[in-house]
Amino acid sequence: MTRADTEASGGSVRFLNMNAFVLTGGGSLGAVHVGMLRALYERGIAPDLIIGTSVGGINGAYIASRPQTVETAEALGDIWRGIERHHVFPFGFTGGFLGFIGRRSHFLSNRALRRLIRSYAEFNDLADAPIPLHVIATDAATGQEVAISSGNTIEAVLATSALPGIFPPVSWEGRLLVDGGVSNYAPISHALDLGAENIYVLTSGTACDLPEPPGGALPLLLHSMSILITGRLVVEIDHLQEKANFIVLPPPCPVDVPPHDFSRAATLIDRSYETTSTFLDALSGDGPAPMPEHLIRAAPHNLTALSS
Repeated sequence: MTRADTEASGGSVRFLNMNAFVLTGGGSLGAVHVGMLRALYERGIAPDLIIGTSVGGINGAYIASRPQTVETAEALGDIWRGIERHHVFPFGFTGGFLGFIGRRSHFLSNRALRRLIRSYAEFNDLADAPIPLHVIATDAATGQEVAISSGNTIEAVLATSALPGIFPPVSWEGRLLVDGGVSNYAPISHALDLGAENIYVLTSGTACDLPEPPGGALPLLLHSMSILITGRLVVEIDHLQEKANFIVLPPPCPVDVPPHDFSRAATLIDRSYETTSTFLDALSGDGPAPMPEHLIRAAPHNLTALSS
C-alpha cells in the first residue's frame, strides 16, 4: 500500500491504514536510511506522513517532496555518497577554541550544513511539504521536546540537527532549539498522536559490536549518545507496542563506522538494503514484527516480549 485509504465519517475524512515513517538520528549512520527506503519502496510501502529527528529530519526533508520511488532513494544515495566530513563538520581552530573557552555556545558553524539542506529542500515551509513532514527539536533551556510542523524548512531542519555544543542552537519563536535526539531520538509517540496505524521505524542504529570505544572527543560523544537513545527507543516501543503496528527496520550489525565518518556511506547503504530486504521478506503478517536483536541489547533491561 502506497498511500492510506480514506473513508467518509460524519462529513469528514479519516485515514485508514496510515503509514508513518519515523527516521531516527545518528550522524553519518543516517546513510543507513537510504538502503531501508529503497527496500520499502521496492515493496510498494510508502509514507502518509514523515517524522524525523536530527539526520532523520534531513533525510525526511528530502523524501517529503519527491515521488516515493526507488529512483528517489537512489538519488538520496547519490547525495550521501558525495558527502565528506567537512560538508557537515567543518573543523576550524578559531571556532573550536572559542567554544572551548566559553566565548560561544558551539564549536562548529552550521553554514556547510545549511548549504547542503538548501541545495535539495524543495519547499520553503514545512506545511507545504507534499507528504506531511514533522521534525523534532529540543528546547535548549528546558529540555522540552518541540515538534515543528510548519515554518521555514531550512531553519527547522537545522534546529533538529543542531548537536548541542557542536553546532549553534537555532532561534525559533522565542526559543533556542538544539538537536531533537536529545529529547526524542525516535519520535514514535508523535506518529501515534497523528493517527498512524503502521509505524515504520527507520533506525540508523549504533556503531555496534565494537572491540573498543571510538577515540576522540566528538566520536566518543556521538557514539555514547547513540547507545543511550537507542536504549530508550526499545523501552518506549515495549510500552506502546499494543497501540500500533510497529515495524522496526534492523540496521546492519556489526558496524564499525563512527557517527562522524562519512567516507563509508556506500557500504552502509548497500548493507542496509540487504538487511532490510531480508527482514521485510520474512515478515509473515501474523503477530508483531520482531525487534532486531542488537537493538534489544542496547536496552537497560531485558525485554523478553520484544525478542519473542
